[in-house]
Amino acid sequence: MAEQVCITKDNTQLAVDGLIYYQVTDPRLASYGTSDYITAITQLAQTTLRSEVGKMELDQSLQSREEINRQVVSVLDEAGRSWGVKVLRYEVKNLTPPEAILRAMQQQITAEREKRALIAKSEGEKQQQINVADGARQAAILNSEGEKQAAVNRAQGEATALRLVAEATAAAVSAVAAAIGHEGGLQAANLKVAELYIQAFANLAKAGTTLIVPTNLSDVSSVIASAMTVLDRTRAGGQKAV
Repeated sequence: MAEQVCITKDNTQLAVDGLIYYQVTDPRLASYGTSDYITAITQLAQTTLRSEVGKMELDQSLQSREEINRQVVSVLDEAGRSWGVKVLRYEVKNLTPPEAILRAMQQQITAEREKRALIAKSEGEKQQQINVADGARQAAILNSEGEKQAAVNRAQGEATALRLVAEATAAAVSAVAAAIGHEGGLQAANLKVAELYIQAFANLAKAGTTLIVPTNLSDVSSVIASAMTVLDRTRAGGQKAV
């Protein structure tokens, strides 16, 4: 079939040509049923093709070759019976829009591809930001957990250290109190307190140019007496516990 111009439902020109496959089944009808059966089926195919394309919009007609082929074959086969001809098949060969439509379609395709590329890029950037934010959140959580555990560990360490110091001090005081109970222990304690008292003043003399001296040297004996009173009470407490 020669190329012909069809008008689509959305008023777009479309150049269409095709192929007809037929078989003469009744020579008498083919000879006397029509003056030229080839022209008859060709013209009917063109008319049917224009009608079918006119029912569709451009995009639909470009995607509906199979549907167009079936409709044309159906019409031709029914009409060809009276002409002694059986139409076996019809094939749309070319569907060609005008040049301006082709350019517009190409621009549309390009725009769609660019749109998809931009969407894909934006989705990738969005996912990247989500991943970065999630990573920062996880890092902050881990840091806070680490700081929390470190604070707990420090507190436990300090508590343990304080307990050990207290236990050591208690043990030392108990040992001193026990030693005082032995022969000569009290005199040794008096001597030790006096030494510490004098050593404290000696350290003050080394640290600065000013030396603080008690107004009453009897303060030394009063300090010793107070210290010994504490030791006596500690020893008494230890003996009661025993």
